[in-house]
Amino acid sequence: MRAVLVKNGAGGIDSLYIGETEKPQPRAGEVLVKVKAFGVNRMDILQREGKYPPPAGSSSIIGVEFSGTIAEVGEGVQDWKEGAEVLGLVGGGAYAEYVAALATHIWSKPAGLSWEDAAAVPENWITAFQALTIVEFKSGEAALIHTGASGVGVAANQLARTWGGSKVITTASTSDKLDWLIGLPNGPTHTVNYKTQDFAGEVKRITEGKGVSVIVDFPGQSHFAKNLDSLAVDGRMVMLALLSGSVVQNLDLSNILRKRLRIEGSTLRSRTSQYQAELIGRFKKEVAEKLTGEHGNGPFRTYLHAVYPLERIQDAHRDMESNTTAGKLVVTI
Repeated sequence: MRAVLVKNGAGGIDSLYIGETEKPQPRAGEVLVKVKAFGVNRMDILQREGKYPPPAGSSSIIGVEFSGTIAEVGEGVQDWKEGAEVLGLVGGGAYAEYVAALATHIWSKPAGLSWEDAAAVPENWITAFQALTIVEFKSGEAALIHTGASGVGVAANQLARTWGGSKVITTASTSDKLDWLIGLPNGPTHTVNYKTQDFAGEVKRITEGKGVSVIVDFPGQSHFAKNLDSLAVDGRMVMLALLSGSVVQNLDLSNILRKRLRIEGSTLRSRTSQYQAELIGRFKKEVAEKLTGEHGNGPFRTYLHAVYPLERIQDAHRDMESNTTAGKLVVTI
C-alpha cells in the first residue's frame, strides 16, 4: 500500500514522502479500514520530528484519525461487516491507504458528514469531550478555552456552549481568528486576543470579577500564571499540551491554595485501550450522532480549514506549522 513515510525515521517537512509499505493485517478484535481521509494534528509534527513516538504496539506510520470503509474483519469481531462506512481513532497508521483499528475504536459515519468532515472528528472532538469531562464542566458555569481556533478548541467551545456554559470565553492570536470564532453557531460568547490583551483581566471583566470555573489549556508555561488568576474559587483546569514550554519561573502558588484550585494534566493517545474504548463509547452516545458538517443544522459542527490530496502532505504540514489555521486540516486519499 501507499503511505506517508519519513526519511531516516525523523526530520523536517521535507523528510515526508509517499512510499510503498506492507499493508497491515487485522489482528483479533481489529478491522482493516480502507482510508478515504485522515486528519492532521500537531502531534503528527512532533512524531515526524522524532519527539513523540507512537504507543507500544501501534503502527510507526504517522496519523491517529481517519474515515473510510471496512475492508476486512479480524477474528472475534461480530459487530462490523466489510463495506461499512466508519471513522475512528488509532495510536498510529492513519497516513496510509489502509489502517488497522480496534473494533471498539470505530463508529459508523453519520450520513450528514462527508469523508473529509468525518476524518476531522475523532482526535479533536474526543479530546475536547474528554477535557470537559475531566474538569466536570456543568451547565451555568463559565469556561475559558485556549487556542480557540484549533481543532480541539473549536470542538470545546461548541461543547461548552451547548452544555449550558453561562459564558464561554476563548483566546486566539489574531483578529481574523477571533472574528471567525465569534460568528460560529454555538461558538464562544466572548473572544480575547491573548497577544494584545491581558486575558486574565478580560476574564475578570467578563465574569464581573468572579473568574471562570474551568479552563482548557494548551500553551502551558506562557499562560500558567494568568490561568491561576483567571480561575474562580474551586476552579478546575485541565492541561492538554505544553506548546510554550514546561518550566514556569518565579510563580506565585498562593492562588492554588487560596482558591482551592484543581489542576490536572491529561493525554489521550497514551491511555489504555480500555480507557479509550469507554471514552469513545460515551462520546458516541452523547455527541457523535449530533455532529454535522459546517452547513448542517446540528448543535455540533465540523469546520475544515483546508483539504489536501495525499500528494500534498508536505503542504498540509506547512499549513499546520504556520499557526494560521482556523478549523481542521484534512488529507484525502
